[in-house]
Amino acid sequence: MKKFVNFKLVILFGLALVVGTETYAQNNVIDEVVWVVGDEAILKSDVEEMRLDALSNGRRFDGDPYCIIPEEIAVQKLFLHQAKLDSIEVSEDEVIQRADYMTNQYIQAFGSKEKVEEYFNKTSTQIRETLRENAREGLTVQKMQQKLVGEIKVTPGEVRRYFKDLPQDSIPYIPTQVEVQIITLQPKIPTTEIEEVKRRLREYTERVNKGEIDFSTLARLYSEDKGSALKGGETGFMGRGMLDPAYASVAFSLQDPKKVSKIVESEFGYHIIQLVEKRGDRANTRHILLRPRVSDKEIKETSLRLDSIANDIRSSKFSFDEAAAVISHDKDTRNNHGIMVNVNPQTGVTTSKFQMQDLPQDVAKMVDRMNVGEVSKAFTMISEKDGKEVCAIVKLKSKIDGHKATISEDYQDLKEIVMSKHRETMLNKWILEKQKHTYVRINEKWQKCDFKYPDWIKKD
Repeated sequence: MKKFVNFKLVILFGLALVVGTETYAQNNVIDEVVWVVGDEAILKSDVEEMRLDALSNGRRFDGDPYCIIPEEIAVQKLFLHQAKLDSIEVSEDEVIQRADYMTNQYIQAFGSKEKVEEYFNKTSTQIRETLRENAREGLTVQKMQQKLVGEIKVTPGEVRRYFKDLPQDSIPYIPTQVEVQIITLQPKIPTTEIEEVKRRLREYTERVNKGEIDFSTLARLYSEDKGSALKGGETGFMGRGMLDPAYASVAFSLQDPKKVSKIVESEFGYHIIQLVEKRGDRANTRHILLRPRVSDKEIKETSLRLDSIANDIRSSKFSFDEAAAVISHDKDTRNNHGIMVNVNPQTGVTTSKFQMQDLPQDVAKMVDRMNVGEVSKAFTMISEKDGKEVCAIVKLKSKIDGHKATISEDYQDLKEIVMSKHRETMLNKWILEKQKHTYVRINEKWQKCDFKYPDWIKKD
């Protein structure tokens, strides 16, 4: 697994945008164009879906949602347009990772994939494809904002002045924060299951080579990378660094678009690859991904092994740190005493401290019932990186209860607040300038709003 990143979508100063989750079941809205930004339309159904989704997630609007939501979408479109001009791209790996995380959050919230499909009245493939597009747009906006803002630096003096000038009733409340150590084990996949996956991939290769069927058709039918499967397995143009190393090594060695690669094992599973086109240092490939299945028996055996390790730690036969370094399959925390790392998606700043809502959901559920120093029983969780099921135990290393901020104990949090205000000021200035040079038309019925950025409606 990768570092445990905080994947909460923090866009446009913390407001939830259309890159969040849509409410797919709403098909009864009479559609009309309510805004046009550049050459992009904002539909009434877009706004209604976001409003309903916000209600289901407990978001409260400080004003009319039919004014706030379309403006948020419009601002997002400004960033996406600029990203297109500046050739800002996100890797397919990043998109898959974000979409997998969002998908897994829904499955955990509703209890099963089938219940998610029932709630949204869509197939899992349709839901996943929409989440991928949402994830792609959200990550693109983030990268564009990061480029516009650059590296922000604040001095200790600025932080102290900010805190000194705060009225007592405005001193920020610091939520409960925890530090968590983790050991994960990947359940063993039976050799017979791996061989079955390889047999199927060899069969697909043979059918393509005989001319029985197109590679793209097989990808649509069988690939477990559902996002690319809808496009005949195509990944789009990517550089080596945007791909899994094993995948990239084979993909960039291909020369003949008619040939099918050997079977490639990556961290996501097993692939066969076909070249579509090369352009300089980028290549567009199509692939079929199959993932071997882990049996319930293997999950149970791995969980029992972890429970045994947890008992040995509790009886002081060895420490959690030592066990993580020797046993854990999570390469990113293994050499860090098992300590999970939280990455701020806006700044890239890493910390070992998590608010409860920023932890992976299965970890948070376990930690919520634990005392400092306690080691959990074994549990299963979904890897945020590759969507695979793993077994884990965690230790609550430290816990700081919620409190009003102090400069001595919460300097880093106050520094982040000051940096966030600087970012907000810079992005606000950019938005106001971008408005001047962007065509905007708002349906007359949707103009009577107190917009955050008042220059949407041009004065004649």
